[in-house]
Amino acid sequence: MVHSPNGGYLYFSLLVFNFSLSTLNPNMKAVILAAGIASRLRPLTNNCPKCLLKIGERSLLQRSMDGLIKNGIKEFVVVTGYLHEQIEDFLKNQYQEVPITFIHNELYASTNNIYSLWLARPEAEGKDILLLDSDIVYDPEMVGRLLRSEHEDVLALNRHPLGEEEMKVVPDGEGRVREISKTCRIEDAIGESIGIEKMSAAYTKALYRELQPMMEKEGLENVFYEKAFERLIPQGHTFWIEDTSDLFSTELDTVEDFNTAKELIPAELY
Repeated sequence: MVHSPNGGYLYFSLLVFNFSLSTLNPNMKAVILAAGIASRLRPLTNNCPKCLLKIGERSLLQRSMDGLIKNGIKEFVVVTGYLHEQIEDFLKNQYQEVPITFIHNELYASTNNIYSLWLARPEAEGKDILLLDSDIVYDPEMVGRLLRSEHEDVLALNRHPLGEEEMKVVPDGEGRVREISKTCRIEDAIGESIGIEKMSAAYTKALYRELQPMMEKEGLENVFYEKAFERLIPQGHTFWIEDTSDLFSTELDTVEDFNTAKELIPAELY
């Protein structure tokens, strides 16, 4: 069959592709955090949430949804905040047949993404999830690599020159995350966390166990969720690092970032 001159190779490739999707965890759900105001992107975000800004004909959120669906994800949780009605209306209209659970972060103006992740607890704790920031533009193959990884807990990483702003990753000697923060030493870091993590049910159970005192007792609602990741490392819970530097990705924090992304995005993703 493989060597058939009448399209055998194509048929075999399709079989391999379908098999790879069928072997993915059918219970894996995507948790997308989309609550932020994105004040540094004003005036672009004066009347539009960041995730609905368009590059080409598709918004950031549509690109992410399409890529996740392409990779076999069938269930979604979206945490909204700023201009949440626009996000909900868009998804309900564009993806009518897709199961989407909406969670509204009413405190979006005074909290950070860790609080949005905390609010997703009923849908994520003890579940296998993909956690994604909504302000990244990325090649969907990045998700495919994480899903196909032999490791249950995996983080996507981009190697490039680092500064103070990036969420930097310091590895241990075996290819796992030893430190992840914006403040770790640039000389020790090997790259930037892109904002896509695959988490096992065991990890999310430990994650929410750690988040509970952070949210209910320590008043850490306004830090990045990577703070919880760091606190879990000494407890034996961390991520394997998946180097996806060969795939396009960029985070949109400023108007300059947005304009640069439109110039740099590969034609096949545009």
